[in-house]
Amino acid sequence: MKLLTIDNGGDGAAGVLLECGEILHLARAALPGTAEPWLPAGLKEILCGGAQGLDIVRRMAARAAAQDGAGRQRLRESGALLPGSTPLLAPIPKPGLVLAAGLAYRSHLAEMAGTPPPPHPTGFIKSPHSVTGPHANVAVPPAAPHHIDYEGELAVVFGRRCHAVTADEALDHVAGYTVANDISARDWVRDVWSAETPWDARRTWEVNIMGKQYPGFTPLGPVLLTADEVPDAGRLRIITRLNGRLMQDAPVSDMLFSIAETIAHFSRWYAFEPGDVLLTGTPAGVGAGRMPPVFMADGDVIEVAIEGIGALRNVIRANTGERSAA
Repeated sequence: MKLLTIDNGGDGAAGVLLECGEILHLARAALPGTAEPWLPAGLKEILCGGAQGLDIVRRMAARAAAQDGAGRQRLRESGALLPGSTPLLAPIPKPGLVLAAGLAYRSHLAEMAGTPPPPHPTGFIKSPHSVTGPHANVAVPPAAPHHIDYEGELAVVFGRRCHAVTADEALDHVAGYTVANDISARDWVRDVWSAETPWDARRTWEVNIMGKQYPGFTPLGPVLLTADEVPDAGRLRIITRLNGRLMQDAPVSDMLFSIAETIAHFSRWYAFEPGDVLLTGTPAGVGAGRMPPVFMADGDVIEVAIEGIGALRNVIRANTGERSAA
């Protein structure tokens, strides 16, 4: 099931992308006299309801998919069935926590000056205010306009509270997966590589992480593919294109640590709640790892795609509005 958040000009409305390509607006499709009108309006809140809420959504999606031509037309006329081109927000527009794994892929470590593999997963927090959706324009930060990089990633969205779990238990807490782009202003990354003392390394790394916090620097979407449709996330493939040019192409199985191991490690400290997001790292091909480096600028189109989930497309803009052309 492909869950999404419709851009309604406010906080968004939960929906489902049907196999026919149309979008079911859950609140408008709810049948009176059933539990359906009691579904929360937002996808994050539906996840908080656990398996029962998702079961209701599945029944609603199955009922809409089973409609004949006349039934679908009635749904369209009521506004319950929308075209696939309907503007979307990030699947979870306002996650409580966004945690990003770093140094996660073997190929990425190799391209970043032969960085040695860490002994355990590493990560950093990204501001929830950096989250944006598919087709949203991403503003060039006036203070750091020259070294804007992309990082195509698979993102985990939690569906249950997840704290102090084992790797064997970790995936039971995952609601599903979406596409992410950990956009980064790399203005400070050279300082990290040239640091000569532990203090300089710590200080410069902290500033480098600040370059990932700008508004719009965490695009997510277009949909949340539920975990029951992803029996092995390692078989998914991340493909990133900049202005149509292939930049990244790697399987998730290139990760040093599995997604389950990564979740278990971070859950020692973090209590993930439904709707929280874990970015799982990026493979080789980032702009800073190329010779010469390749960075993004005004007008560039960056697209990250994962088969089964879809393509996350954004445009870099020096003077940004909210949305790029589809």
